[in-house]
Amino acid sequence: MNLIYRKLEVEIKGLLKYYPVVTIVGPRQSGKTTLCKNLFHEYTYVNLEDADMREIVMSDPKRFLLSDPAGMIIDEVHHCPELFSYIQVIADQKTGRKFILTGSSNFSMLENITQSLAGRTAILTLLPLSHDELGDRINAPAETLMFHGCFPGIWADGVAANTFYRHYYNTYVERDVRKIINIQDVSLFQRFIRLCAGRVGCECNASALAGEVGVVTNTIIKWLNTLSATYIVYMLQPYYQNIGKRMVKTPKIYFYDTGLACYLLGIENEKQLSTHPLRGAIFENMVINEAIKSRFNKGKDANLFFYRDKSQREVDLVYAEANGLRIYEIKSAQRFQKDFFAGIDYLKGLFKEQIVQSALIYDGEYEINQPEKGIYNFRRFFME
Repeated sequence: MNLIYRKLEVEIKGLLKYYPVVTIVGPRQSGKTTLCKNLFHEYTYVNLEDADMREIVMSDPKRFLLSDPAGMIIDEVHHCPELFSYIQVIADQKTGRKFILTGSSNFSMLENITQSLAGRTAILTLLPLSHDELGDRINAPAETLMFHGCFPGIWADGVAANTFYRHYYNTYVERDVRKIINIQDVSLFQRFIRLCAGRVGCECNASALAGEVGVVTNTIIKWLNTLSATYIVYMLQPYYQNIGKRMVKTPKIYFYDTGLACYLLGIENEKQLSTHPLRGAIFENMVINEAIKSRFNKGKDANLFFYRDKSQREVDLVYAEANGLRIYEIKSAQRFQKDFFAGIDYLKGLFKEQIVQSALIYDGEYEINQPEKGIYNFRRFFME
């Protein structure tokens, strides 16, 4: 395996100076274990997915946690929620021990952390590789990057994309979902997740999805929450200055990895992707993923939205910061067109001096680096 440097390393090291516990969450196979072992090779490593190891640990939790005076990496810690209370006690004793906790289930992890480790742990999110972490491989065609996605197993280990995502879906996606919710008819869930892939970049209406899948709306909401909790999809909320409105309006659905979305859409190679009707939406998904990774890798909240009004005037990506808004239009085209700025011009007229940066992100080579109406190739776009 070729080791790939992860940007999150800097944030992890920095936070360990102030916190006795650092918790790293994110999708399965995103590289959490490799990152932790590489950074803290002197720490004892424990994988709680292993049933035998769980039995050993829980036979005497306190003694086990104190067995290494330096520290411990505990993978998939949500399998033993009882450990959080023991870790709390040890952390409060200020022995100097450090604990690195990882997990791929947002629900159970955060629930236990808020109960036992509030104020004692920093929480970071590690997503699949960012384009910045791919190095020279970022110069591959856009179709290659979208189709292969960004999981380290593909880029570091050389696993074929089709093979990786078929096993990833069968081994992790369905299994994790079944652990969280009781699915009576697996075929209905399979139809649901493929319909989600078909809606990439679109507003996600739970009632409409329920009608197509053949289940009640509450079931769709539960399934969407589960996919979000297991880092399969996320909902990009619409931007409104009235925060209350953001909570009740319809969000857009995106996948944390475009390779998985391509697999669920039945796309088997890059040539099929190049002519697929959802190519533009998948490209948009890829760019927004990069914006989220850029923020998460710095230990920051995403604070990302989209804008669309009743007249369907829209901007694909809005970053809300304390002193204003940064707005970005995303196009998969390789040639620049003036009308690409139509949505940006409208929003600048609406929000005026609140707009501190505006730019087009596309697949072309012509670029202008400026705060107003900048133009960037997607390979060189990284969220501040």
